[in-house]
Amino acid sequence: MSNAFQAKVFLKTVTSSPGVYRMYDDQSEVIYVGKAKDLKKRLSSYFRSNLPNVKTQALVANIHHIDVTVTHSETDALILENDYIKQYMPKYNVLLRDDKSYPYILLSEHKHPRLAYHRGAKREKGHYFGPYPNGGAVRESLNLMQKLFPIRQCEDVYYKSRSRPCLQYQLSRCSAPCVGIVSDEDYQEQVKLATLFLRGKDQQVISTLVGKMEQAAIDMAYEQAALYRDQISALRKVSEQQEVSNSQGDMDVIGVHYASGIACFHLLFIREGKIFGSRSYYPSIPAETELDEVLSSFVGQFYLNIDVQRTVPKEVILSHDFEGKQLVADSIEQALQKKIAIKTQVRGERAKFLALAVTNAHNAVQSRLSHKNTIEQRFALLEEALELSTPIARMECFDISHTMGESTVASCVVFNREGPYKADYRRYNISGITGGDDYAAMNQAISRRFDKINESGKVPDLLFIDGGLGQLRVAQQIVDEKCAHLPQPPLLIGVTKGEGRKAGLETFVLGGSEETINIASDSPAFHLILHIRDESHRFAITGHRNKRQKTRNTSTLESIAGVGPKRRKALLQHLGGLQEVKSASVSELTKVPGISLEMAQTIHDSLRGG
Repeated sequence: MSNAFQAKVFLKTVTSSPGVYRMYDDQSEVIYVGKAKDLKKRLSSYFRSNLPNVKTQALVANIHHIDVTVTHSETDALILENDYIKQYMPKYNVLLRDDKSYPYILLSEHKHPRLAYHRGAKREKGHYFGPYPNGGAVRESLNLMQKLFPIRQCEDVYYKSRSRPCLQYQLSRCSAPCVGIVSDEDYQEQVKLATLFLRGKDQQVISTLVGKMEQAAIDMAYEQAALYRDQISALRKVSEQQEVSNSQGDMDVIGVHYASGIACFHLLFIREGKIFGSRSYYPSIPAETELDEVLSSFVGQFYLNIDVQRTVPKEVILSHDFEGKQLVADSIEQALQKKIAIKTQVRGERAKFLALAVTNAHNAVQSRLSHKNTIEQRFALLEEALELSTPIARMECFDISHTMGESTVASCVVFNREGPYKADYRRYNISGITGGDDYAAMNQAISRRFDKINESGKVPDLLFIDGGLGQLRVAQQIVDEKCAHLPQPPLLIGVTKGEGRKAGLETFVLGGSEETINIASDSPAFHLILHIRDESHRFAITGHRNKRQKTRNTSTLESIAGVGPKRRKALLQHLGGLQEVKSASVSELTKVPGISLEMAQTIHDSLRGG
């Protein structure tokens, strides 16, 4: 226990009412937030002479002072505790870092409704289907919906500007309501079927289509009957691939596995009796934390985080029981004004879902542990190869990408002891240099990275430069200038490609001395260097291609006098892209809002070289 904190004196002033307490260290940082039915009793337990828990011993040793907030009930205390945890993110609490809203599929309220990806506040009128576990699941579903139901997915602005069907119509993925190819009645019929499908009524949709196919055959509308037949076939194939529960209703099924300090909460989102998708969560857990606390903290934070757009089902099925389960359920009900049941003992379909969630959680933890051990081994061997006296905490790698000097981009990727740390990845758009001058590009990127850096900044232990000796020398010169005041400047290593640019033949050169580092090509340390080099290369190329594509999409139109941003946008939206603008006739160009006959002729001549 800290000498600065007088526990006996403090405890004399504490009430026995329910409430929340905040523990601070000597820097006035909140290090732990807790709740209690009896504050005096709970806080007294921290200052016993025989604390059994290692985590609690470490916590108490860092206490400088404690604040308490009295509440009317234990339920109110749990809600306030959750708010404080979100506010302070204390290092001794179990923390769920999940501040993203969940994505939905939106079927808009429109004469010709569109299906669209939606995340955030539900301001637009229409029907929302979800939530889905991630954006990829929504896009996968939207792609599937396009194949099953020819409903538009384009923006309203694009829809209004169409004068002829777009590519989606040619691919049979839209019925082109924008130009009146499909009747309003037929389009609404497809919207109705899509709505039923999204609500899990697959068999009802198929039955409806079977009836329409048979009627079309009776009416000798064989082409229409064939379209219904193909739609039925696609729907049946999808229905067979999807796992459906006999028990209708919404529920979250949570499988938990906790081992070696890593916990995984694998959630199955069941909506309308169907698995909408799944998602794994890995809360930050202080060392030696008991499972009961992990469970209580996760469930409370997950459902009480009302800043997040999340649909809370009536049932939450959890693989492990924990003390205070009913208190958490009552707090959620009070905070969200919605009844919720947390169950741990289930049978039938629910038990099957739960077993699936537990299996996924177990596999996820094992995979993480395996990956963590592999990364640790690679770091240890690299430290040995470089004869370092201190562990490597952070590595960065720079690469330059361009095409014949066009759209030059530099990348900086970051690895820590857990592998790639994408939150700190950076790209630098290089400008003001001669096209193709990699030395100048590297000079600019490294200068911008280390400009005005101080001791509290994020300084890498190792800095890899993907390039030849010239680029390494440029980078070393900049680092010597910018980082001379740091107690431990980065160690630079150049990664040069081998003969024929074949993987496994790379050479590693130390900055400054320019000595070659000998690391066997089958060593995990060698693989770690190649991993960060390949990641920087991928990140640089992706940025370069995006920049080049953006430049090429707009540069041709930008060079035409009188075509500003608004006209460029109108041309691209109305005609569907740059290639369509280039191939359009003068009369087609005049149909674009804001384009006169004279301007259309100018655009036509400029793009055709007239």
